[in-house]
Amino acid sequence: MPRLGQKYAIEIETISKPRAEYQTDEYFELELPVAPAVMVDDEIVVEGSDVAEDKLENVIRTYLGLPPQEPEKKGVLERLFGR
Repeated sequence: MPRLGQKYAIEIETISKPRAEYQTDEYFELELPVAPAVMVDDEIVVEGSDVAEDKLENVIRTYLGLPPQEPEKKGVLERLFGR
């Protein structure tokens, strides 16, 4: 995410706490997403799992009023083996 903060004119804030702190009643009262999570402004992009960088980048681009990026074209081997 820091790389995306350098690429786009946005502020990236990373909050990291021990897992036990995310499971307290006080945390749930804050109405924040389940960790791990990614938010852009007030929009929850993903909660409880990781997010693909291209998906996050497109959410950031939408937030900034930019068009989404075109998906990269993948070859047959890359589609089959995910490389």
